[in-house]
Amino acid sequence: MASDVGSRAFQNARLQKKHRKQADALMPAAVAAYRGGRRAEAQAICGQILALLPDHFDALHLLGVSALDSGQLDLAEQALTKAVEIEPRHAEALSNLGLALFNRKRYDEARKAQERAIALKPALVVAQTGLGNTLMRLGQPAEAIVAHDRAIALKPDYADAYCNRGMALLPLNRNEDANQSFDRALSLNPRHMEAMFGKGLASINLRHFNEALAAFDAALAIKPGAAQVLAQRGRLHQIAGRFDQARADFDAALAGDPMLEMALLGKAQLGHFKDVAQSVDACRKVLEQNPRSEDAWLWLGVCYGKQGEVSAAVAHFDRALEIRPDFAEAMTAKIFTLEFMPDADFELHQAVRREWWQRIGSHVARRPLPPRDLDPERRLTIGYVSSDFRNHSAALTFLPVLKHHDRQDFRVACYACSPVQDAVTAQFRACADLWVDASQMSDDELADRIEADGVDILVDLSGHSAGNRLPLFARKPAPVQVTAWGSGTGTGLPTIDYFFADPVTVPEATRHLFAEQVHDLPAVITTEALPGVQPTPLPMLRNGHVTFGVFNRLDKISDPALMVWTRIMRELPDSRIVLKSGSLDDPLLRDRLLARFAAQGVTQERIICLGWSTREQQIAQFALVDISLDPFPQNGGVSTWESLQAGVPVIAKLGRSAASRAAGAIVTATGLGDWVAEDDDGYVAIALKHGAEPAELAKLRAELPAMVANSAAGNVEIYTRKVEEGYRLFWRRHCAGAG
Repeated sequence: MASDVGSRAFQNARLQKKHRKQADALMPAAVAAYRGGRRAEAQAICGQILALLPDHFDALHLLGVSALDSGQLDLAEQALTKAVEIEPRHAEALSNLGLALFNRKRYDEARKAQERAIALKPALVVAQTGLGNTLMRLGQPAEAIVAHDRAIALKPDYADAYCNRGMALLPLNRNEDANQSFDRALSLNPRHMEAMFGKGLASINLRHFNEALAAFDAALAIKPGAAQVLAQRGRLHQIAGRFDQARADFDAALAGDPMLEMALLGKAQLGHFKDVAQSVDACRKVLEQNPRSEDAWLWLGVCYGKQGEVSAAVAHFDRALEIRPDFAEAMTAKIFTLEFMPDADFELHQAVRREWWQRIGSHVARRPLPPRDLDPERRLTIGYVSSDFRNHSAALTFLPVLKHHDRQDFRVACYACSPVQDAVTAQFRACADLWVDASQMSDDELADRIEADGVDILVDLSGHSAGNRLPLFARKPAPVQVTAWGSGTGTGLPTIDYFFADPVTVPEATRHLFAEQVHDLPAVITTEALPGVQPTPLPMLRNGHVTFGVFNRLDKISDPALMVWTRIMRELPDSRIVLKSGSLDDPLLRDRLLARFAAQGVTQERIICLGWSTREQQIAQFALVDISLDPFPQNGGVSTWESLQAGVPVIAKLGRSAASRAAGAIVTATGLGDWVAEDDDGYVAIALKHGAEPAELAKLRAELPAMVANSAAGNVEIYTRKVEEGYRLFWRRHCAGAG
């Protein structure tokens, strides 16, 4: 028996020796095939070796590396894990296992493998820079830079390490430093696609959009069809308003990688205006694979807000901010969306603006200003900063002021922050003594330019709306700073000195909540008279029933406002309502709105839905309306003015925030204080009273355009003089304080 066992052991040893010899003979061929780029052949040979010797370390290691190069991540992980079990102190195998785990997005496990590799072999540069990449994915860019620097110290001509270092600098907003790292990588390898891609990313962050486009085009010339590059180029086209080109790039990126996060989010951003359902689907696809995508939470929140689900939207923005506390876009979206929350008041609105300052603005270094001529009566340079010097509703609120400035006392400088220009842009250029295209200037570059231009009073025209440059205002590049018109609700920035409002929009009792000092104008905003518009006949006289109108964004139609409107329509069973919004072109949003009315007893036959049109067409459509109903808590602004100027009176209700009192301020300032309600019952009573007085309503319709034009709020020349009186007062105060 013992002899049989010994014989079998001897035979096994001979067989093992034979297999080892065969394996050792095959191994050079596997290595040669791998080095020659014949990965399938290399893997096949490794398979032959492992069939002979399942624990052959070199074959397992090479199989894992070849599978990793081919994107066969399951096979790579299996082979490299077994290799490391056999040789637990083999640094290269541990490093490659770390890379396989990194590619499978198991970053904690990848980090452990890479750290073990470095502990065994500190000079292993691929492990050092690989660890840096893993630390980046774990949200530790500063630690990642240290790892890449160690790799560069070990191998100063290592292009990948310089590129990876540049990528780690980007989330720290060290874009100039990142560009230097990318340039060093490209000097070592001019066809380093990832470094060229990185230069594009840094250039976007610096707002150097032309340079970014050139970098992405160069990266695609090196590697045509690179999905990540296509997606970022699509994002660039989107910023520039080239939406068709953006869509083409996103589609091409998704054709190469159907789950690419940036491309899905790009599609979500493009679609939320016209196809909310598609946008929601894209966000959910991203979150399924990456629950910590702050951008996906942001855009999902935007979609919910678009549908009027304000609480859900804010919850999504808060989730994005949990992941990235300094996420400026999420803070801006939260601030904007809270304007639509029915129970939100001055205190909450200003608290969330202070939150923006604590998270973002307070971390921006304030600039020391050079000495200034403190003559209180000299000609002043007023600098206006906006992304809306173009065909945009906000532009209608500040174009009149720029047009009517006294150019002897005031030099007008415009800093245009959007790459989109149109015929309205030409009107703004004609108003400016100095026009600066700031669309491709970083905040520091723009601050340098404003300082060099000698701006005395710098005016923010955006507030927390899209395209704002509030981080610029946090730097305070001018002695006096003001926020006005474009948003009209305050910013929360202690570096902005004044806020143009009016006594109705911001009552005295609430002003202590604002970071800025409130300065009163006749109304929080104005607009120019409608050119060539004549009052139209009262539709009620022709139709025999009253027709109400709501010419506002759908997300302004809150449940409380809709409840009041449907209550009015139930009291007046023959009445009709015209709903006008570009969003009504989206069938999903239109059907949801009609369903909300139907749930309150107002059927589709009583509702006229009008979608997108030109402004001229929209003004003409007021001919269908007897009385406009202003939404709340987020009021109309320009639409309120347009209705009044077209001769259609507006019913407004005063709320508990600036956004919910602006329409009441406008209506009061034009002489219709009795059309402004304090509560829901008052709102209904105004509608019922005037809906039963067609003769008086027809008389008011004929007189209203002249009433508006003669008011201090509606006469843009008088309004502008009031603005200039404010500027002069601010400057005198500054001179007295500085003196």
